[in-house]
Formats: sequence, structure tokens, C-alpha cells
Amino acid sequence: MPTVFTHALVGGAFTQVAPAGLPRWKVLLVFVFVAIVPDLDVIAFSLGIPYAHPLGHRGFSHSLLFAGVLSFLVCLAFFYEQSRFSKRWWWLVGITFLAAASHGLLDTATDAGKGIGLLIPFSKKRFFFEFRPIRTASVNPLTFFQRRSLAILWSEAVWVWLPLFSLSVVYQIGRYIRSRGKKRVVPQRVTNH
Repeated sequence: MPTVFTHALVGGAFTQVAPAGLPRWKVLLVFVFVAIVPDLDVIAFSLGIPYAHPLGHRGFSHSLLFAGVLSFLVCLAFFYEQSRFSKRWWWLVGITFLAAASHGLLDTATDAGKGIGLLIPFSKKRFFFEFRPIRTASVNPLTFFQRRSLAILWSEAVWVWLPLFSLSVVYQIGRYIRSRGKKRVVPQRVTNH
């Protein structure tokens, strides 16, 4: 799995496309939360649930169904001021889903483990991408600060942080250009001679 820092960064990046008018700090906290919460499944180890079990690490909590249910419930709980089931509310649920689903999708690009249960409970199959450049971080936070962690952070910086930063810059430039274009459009006044 990538580090919690990377999952949080990717989740938080979705704040850029959230509907306007919402408190950005609240949106950021929600998106970061849904992006990191799937890794709470590491408690399965202490409960004696095997890794390969659907409820084990990288199982159901990393699935697209879990991301969908989590997004729906989180939006009901934290964005209660929004008109429920309106177009704007569903847009918010969709963005929250992308932030939550980013966790499992990022994990499919890591170089270790037994795969990600993206389709649990519909399929027990676990998935990895063919190209898996991201170094896998330990599930034990006490072992994170070792020499190996620099290599993990470097792979995340190259394969996640830098591309994410580049996409964010391009997106923000596009928003700026679009907003400038809207300001320049001035209706022509028709005069009678």
C-alpha cells in the first residue's frame, strides 16, 4: 500500500473539483478521510482474519462497492445542508466516491501483496495493475521510519505526487483561462441609426 500521506494527498486533491460554495476545510477533511479509511482493515490481522479473506487486508474495504456506500453515507452525514438527491448533491457524492475509490486503485499499482479486492463481494478475485511502480509501505506504522521508507516515499513522489501536482496545475490553469474568457464576453449593444 502507498503511505497514508499519499492516500491523503490524492483524496485531498479532489477538493479542486468539489461544488463551489462549500467550506473547503470541510470538503478537504471529508475527502482525506474517505481516501485513508480503507486501511483501517489492518485490524483484521489482530482479529485473526487471514489476508486473503474478503474481510482481510485489501479486501472489501478496498472495493468499489465499499467506496460507493461510504461516499453516500458520508455525504448524508457531513453535507446535510445540501439539498438531498439534487444534481449538486449527487455531484458531491460522485467526487467523494472518486476520493474513496482512489485508495484501492492506488494500491493496485504497488509492488507487493496479494492483490486488491476491487469487486468484492461480487468477485473474490484480487487485482493488480500490470505496471506496479509504487513501493509498498509496511502496515506497521512503527516500522515506517526506517531506511527503506525513503525509497517508498521517492517512488510515491515520482509516480503519484509529481503527476498529481502536474494535473492540478493544468486543471487550475484551465479554470483560470475559462474564467477570464467568461469575463471578456461583453454583449454588443444594438443601436438604431
